[in-house]
Amino acid sequence: VQAPRGGCSHSTRPPVVTPSLPAAVFLAGILAALPDRNVSPVAGAIFVHELKREHFQGAFPSIRKNYSEIPSDTPITFHAQLLGYPDLPRWLRYTQRGPYRTGYLYGSPTMKDVGRQLIEVTAYNRHTYETVRQRVIFTIVPAPDTQMPYQAEFFVKNRDVEEVLPTDAQKQFQQALDIMLEQKDWSIINITSALDRGGRVPLPIEGRKEGVYIKVGSRRPFSDCLLETKSFDNQFRCSLDQQPVITCYDSFSPQFRVDWCNITLVDLSSLSVTERMPVWGDGVLEDDSEYNPPTDSPEKAFLSDYLLTILLPLLVALLLCLLLAYIMYCRREGVHKRDLKTSE
Repeated sequence: VQAPRGGCSHSTRPPVVTPSLPAAVFLAGILAALPDRNVSPVAGAIFVHELKREHFQGAFPSIRKNYSEIPSDTPITFHAQLLGYPDLPRWLRYTQRGPYRTGYLYGSPTMKDVGRQLIEVTAYNRHTYETVRQRVIFTIVPAPDTQMPYQAEFFVKNRDVEEVLPTDAQKQFQQALDIMLEQKDWSIINITSALDRGGRVPLPIEGRKEGVYIKVGSRRPFSDCLLETKSFDNQFRCSLDQQPVITCYDSFSPQFRVDWCNITLVDLSSLSVTERMPVWGDGVLEDDSEYNPPTDSPEKAFLSDYLLTILLPLLVALLLCLLLAYIMYCRREGVHKRDLKTSE
């Protein structure tokens, strides 16, 4: 700092550096965070956590300054990951149809996922490139009654996965299932997009949907209505691309178009408890124990495989070449007549 002319400077403070606007917005975007949120998924049941745009929108620094004028058309996308890892746990999935739609974290944890998992959610403002972070603490608890040996999985053709994840849509499917089967002890276990099962993205035509698999479970055996879908006659009709015939009333239609040829029934009642829930070790060897790797596979002679894959095609090719040479050079038409004319 230069002293003013005609005297000495008595100030020893360094000059104040004011950050530029882009740098301030960048630093504020890094520091912007929402309070932690606690959720408690239950093992063996579907869990859905909504990432509402309105919840994150007011925390962006540029919008927080003018909180009274929050725009409703701010494009926001999300990114979720397990804290300290680049991806989500194997049981948890994320979906968002577009930057103006609600995002969802959904999945069905198992008994070996019981415990505490920390998920970090980052919201991006696509207009200002600001970010807001929030930690979601998942405390997965075991189900009070996990025995649902009878499971059925339906394929709904006219819905996308984010259209079935809201609570109202699940209740609507649950009510239709209870009416059709005349029993109210079925519960939704898992929801999976058809794209996660190898399905293709449909053409951009109005009314085309990706499809979604909805798995339900019960402690009671399958009803006759569900068993009819696996009968020989209905399986034959499915092979001819015809709709199966069931005696019960299809209460899903028209809200849910269920593909009755693509229904899966799983009966776990015959399995023992140990087969149903495998015991996982801690991965640490006991004291004074040795690791015994699997034995090497027995030696195998590959001479016959070589003769079959290499020599046999070569032998066939050689025979074809000899046959072709015989036809071209020994059985040509006109050779005998030309020789007769020459002799005359």
